[in-house]
Amino acid sequence: MFQHLRACLLLLIFTVVLCCVAYPLTLLAVGKLVFRHQADGSLVTHDGKPIGSRLIAQPFTAAEFFQPRPSAASYNATASGATNWSASNYLLRDRVARQLGPIAKYAGGSKKGQPVGPDIEAWFQKDLLGGKPGIVAQWAKLHNGVAQNWIKNDMTNGQYGLNGKYVAEWQKAHQAEVDAWIKDNPGTPEPKPEDLAVPFFVSFSKAHPGMFPSAVEHKAADGKTEKQIVPVKEGSDIQAAFFDLWLGEHPGVDIEKVPGDAVTASGSGLDPHITLDNALWQLDGVAAAWAKKTGGDEKTVRGEIEKLVREKSFAPLGGLAGVPLANVLEINLALQEYYQKAIK
Repeated sequence: MFQHLRACLLLLIFTVVLCCVAYPLTLLAVGKLVFRHQADGSLVTHDGKPIGSRLIAQPFTAAEFFQPRPSAASYNATASGATNWSASNYLLRDRVARQLGPIAKYAGGSKKGQPVGPDIEAWFQKDLLGGKPGIVAQWAKLHNGVAQNWIKNDMTNGQYGLNGKYVAEWQKAHQAEVDAWIKDNPGTPEPKPEDLAVPFFVSFSKAHPGMFPSAVEHKAADGKTEKQIVPVKEGSDIQAAFFDLWLGEHPGVDIEKVPGDAVTASGSGLDPHITLDNALWQLDGVAAAWAKKTGGDEKTVRGEIEKLVREKSFAPLGGLAGVPLANVLEINLALQEYYQKAIK
């Protein structure tokens, strides 16, 4: 019996050493030696510091950057997964429309090939929706969740960004509106800025008809560039936020078809890549933004960016499978580095 126990004990020790020590160490060694970049998380660095991963998309809000697929997980690796929202869910429609508004183009007529953005701005500035004044106020009332997301979308580590701080300052200066909201919502005696989305946008619409709060860069007293929220009547924020409402009031408008990955997310929701077709579809808008930012010729800038995008694109298995892809983080970083001197 002792011999059997000893054999079982030796087998247990051997199995533990093999499976829990030798095997993991072997995999770690192979990963570090042969697949070092992948084993470290496929990190993308800038100035020697990690700024992201090739495996996870990041949100880009500036017009001069390519946009990733509309992520269901908000580009959060800890929240990988699809939303399972239906096509009738307005949060899904808004997420997609925001990416299309600044870059959508007419497909036919006298404006064929021209962006729809300027017409969205002109329509928005009339401050009418369904024939009634106060387009921003109506937008917030119709889509409270979207309005709340505007306040929360630049939060970092639980701290409000520019949008949330702007509403928080409004909250301090408009106690009557806040008190009226609390009276209607007695279960929330201490509302957060996002809770007050509707009264905030109603108040803003009255004070600034035909305008929308947007982050605008300006030079501070010390010469450094910083952003602050100001009322604007044009720009990519308006084109993005009100594209879907504009479409609703212009049902017969003929717009170019877009690549499928510009309006859909994958099952993971992380979506670090877009197809080359999607990148080329966004090219005109990106080139126009960089030309304006650097003071360069738009046609020349477009050629430079297209060359960069094609150089950065790749196809799975060396082109044996799938279609050419581009990593959004990598091409945006390459763009920023390419035009850094021109910006200065």
